[in-house]
Amino acid sequence: MKTTFHLLTGVCGIVLACSGCATNPITGRSQASVVSDAEAARESTRAYSQLVSQAQVQGALETNPQTIARVRRITERLVPQAVQLRPETRSWRWEVHVIRSKEVNAWCMAGGKMAVYTGLLSTIQPTDDELAQVMAHEISHALLSHQAEKMSRVQMQKTGLQLGVLAGAMAGYNLQGVAGLADTAATVALQLPNSREAESEADSVGIRLAAQAGYDPRAAVTLWEKMRRVSGAGSMELLSTHPSPQSRIEAMRVLAEKYLPVYQQRKF
Repeated sequence: MKTTFHLLTGVCGIVLACSGCATNPITGRSQASVVSDAEAARESTRAYSQLVSQAQVQGALETNPQTIARVRRITERLVPQAVQLRPETRSWRWEVHVIRSKEVNAWCMAGGKMAVYTGLLSTIQPTDDELAQVMAHEISHALLSHQAEKMSRVQMQKTGLQLGVLAGAMAGYNLQGVAGLADTAATVALQLPNSREAESEADSVGIRLAAQAGYDPRAAVTLWEKMRRVSGAGSMELLSTHPSPQSRIEAMRVLAEKYLPVYQQRKF
């Protein structure tokens, strides 16, 4: 047990010591930056191209013109607001596809590569204002460099584990057997808390983007009320990558009031 404890302590120390950090220009938060935004965008572009090609071969790309036009109309109103908030994203090749899947999901990769799943549209049945909240939230993850940060933390975690095992070997300990435990502990200690923080950041920036694009911020509340009904009680927030539905709704109510005047000035 002492060896395991020392390994876990050493891993955390090594990871923190090895971490490269940068201050996010939007939130002001210090983020892991071993992997740059440009690197994350290149990886995203490759992955997105493969995913879209595979979906096309499998007939999983949505072809309904009304559905496609609706998603694109909303994202095309959001993207200029994103560019205004972070001007360097003007060079991103923003792109969105609708994918046929029962999964209730949507995402935006680094570099502005987006997807909306038909399962979200059919299950949640969002209004345009609610769908705008979804997409603005996902766009915010890209704006806030969350993918690059997550990739950086994974790299830091792997490096820390490798160095920890090596240090143990040099001290005469064979730590390979507990490396898996250390990996799990490092994930809980590093990745999950950051993921919850990232979700809250994307909520805050996303509702702002949507309001600036002329979408009602109060729709964020109704959206997550729908999401809560679909997902049920959910899992414990402590070990979740997302805030609990109720705490998220309460936070959204506060944000909606904050950005309601912005929406009222910008609404179409």
